[in-house]
Parts: sequence; structure tokens; C-alpha cells
Amino acid sequence: MEVKKRDIRALSKAELRDFFVEQGDKAFRGNQVYEWLWQKSAHSFEGMTNISKETRKMLEDNFVINHIKVDLMQRSSDGTIKNAVKLHDGLVVESVLIPTETRTTACVSSQVGCSLDCKFCATARLKRMRNLNPDEIYDQVVAIDKESRLYFNRPLSNIVFMGMGEPLMNYNSVLKAIEKITSPEGLGMSPKRIVVSTSGVPKMIKKMADEEVKFGLAVSLHSAIDEVRTSIMPFNATFPLKDLREALEYWYSKTKNRITYEYVVWEGINDTPEAANALVKFCKFAPSKVNLIEYNPIDDGEFQQASSDAVEMYQNILERNGITVTVRRSRGKDIDAACGQLANKS
Repeated sequence: MEVKKRDIRALSKAELRDFFVEQGDKAFRGNQVYEWLWQKSAHSFEGMTNISKETRKMLEDNFVINHIKVDLMQRSSDGTIKNAVKLHDGLVVESVLIPTETRTTACVSSQVGCSLDCKFCATARLKRMRNLNPDEIYDQVVAIDKESRLYFNRPLSNIVFMGMGEPLMNYNSVLKAIEKITSPEGLGMSPKRIVVSTSGVPKMIKKMADEEVKFGLAVSLHSAIDEVRTSIMPFNATFPLKDLREALEYWYSKTKNRITYEYVVWEGINDTPEAANALVKFCKFAPSKVNLIEYNPIDDGEFQQASSDAVEMYQNILERNGITVTVRRSRGKDIDAACGQLANKS
């Protein structure tokens, strides 16, 4: 019977060191392999050239490297790149490189499908098949960093967890991936250049605050009126705004970090002064920033982008109340790479 090989990237550096000692080798071999796996993103044991052939064969006999493969890369007319990423078990997720004149941002996925049920999001229509492992999240970032260097002549500068899935429903893997991304033994990126976007899981927001994470938090809010939010984001019935607000107050008290709200204005749903004033009231407890995001249709026409007058009304009310607001134009719409469009259509 064939022995199932272990995924070597599930081992910590200490566990790799212990493995080599158990094999009668030196512990520092574990350090060498760890560096190949994380700093150098090795795809195979054969490529670990400072390790003897016998040792590489021994690794091959015991372990696998479950590396992702960019199955299809699409480039938008605005420079945005979308990757269809094939995982070791044949499932596919999508990640996006968003370039501007001053930065390149990786939008990465954390689940195959999504745990939540937002009605305006294409990913939510896919059932959640599984969580991504830390190395699968890490690999998306490595792939996009390579594309950033190749096509834009600069390293990746920012990461947002705004791809497929609810990051806080895959909490442990997301935090382990960020730990590797920010570690000098990994990619060495600053946590200040990373934003985790959540639809709002109060218990996990508090957990992040307790763990004193250094990355930023964005909340996909879209309405500060419970009935409206529940109608478009049904899980809000389980995690109502009162609980979300309490968790965010706790987050701010612990981290002192400004909170970003992602907010789409839809015609006939939240395009009224009442909705804008409710948002102001919700934001007031802590320094915050609101990104008003252009809506990207997902075929059925139930949701329509509000008029520019409605967006301007929001902007005026927020600014009048001292809240920073940015109107975000979507990128990569022609390749279904924009916010809310990731659904493996490629």
C-alpha cells in the first residue's frame, strides 16, 4: 500500500529540524529546506541545489510540495491581471494583480467558494468547498509578485484579502499565511501594507484585536440599517450591526488603527439620505475611512449601481461629518476581475 506523503510546508522550522535529526542528519538541514520552501518558493526538491542528491531523494520519498499552478492568466485593458489558480486537488480559485502608477496590489483568495451568502457577490453563489491552506495563500502572493516584477518592473507593494472567501472564516490559515508573508524568513513584507477585509464576524474581529495584529482591517458594510443589510447580506441576521459595532469598538480600543469601510451604493436599496446618515452614525465611534465602490454587475440585474448624484450625496454627507471618503472606480471589469466578480468563470 502506498504511504500518503505529508505536505512539507505544513511543518514548522522546528519540526523540519527535528525530522532531520531523527534521520541521523544535522538539524541545520531543516533550516536550509525551510529557506528553500519559503524564501525561495521552491516548487520541487530537485531544485534545492545546496542539498545532497541522497537528501533530496529522502525528502521526495517522505513529502510533497503542494504548489499552486497559475492555470490561466488574463490581462485587462487597464493593466489588471487575473490568475485562475489551480490547487493540488484540482480545485480553482482566482487572484488579481491591480496596478496603479505608484503601487501594485495583490487581491488574494482565502476559501474555495465562500462561507457567507451576500446576494450581490458572484463568489457567494459558489458553495464553500474548502478553506485554503497557508501555503496556498502564500503562493498566490508569490505568483503576483513575480508578475508585478515582470510586467510593471517593481515588486508587489500591497496585499488585500478581498478575493474569494471570508478570511475570518479561515482565520488560522490566513494569520499563518500573513506571518510567513511578513517574516524575514518569508517575503519580508510590512504588515502595514496588508489589509484583511471581512463582511463582519464579531468574535473573530475581537480575537484579532486580542492577538494585536499589525495589519489593517476593512469591513464590507454596504448598509448601516439592519433590515437593509440583512436583505442583501443574510448572515447579518446572525451577526447584527450591534454586535459588529461592539466588536469594532473593541478592535479600535486595542489597536488604535483606523477602520476602513467598503460600501457600494445601489439604486433603490441604500441610495437615500437616511441610509447615508445611518452610515455616518455607525462610523462615528472611531477614526474611519469609507471607500464608496463602483458596483460590478453579476448578470441578473437585481442590483444596479446608483446614480452619480446618489454617490455624490453620500460623499457630501460623509465629508460634512468629518469622515474621510474615497470614490473607487473598479478595475479589470472586462475580465471579470473586479470586486464581487470572482467566480471561476475563466
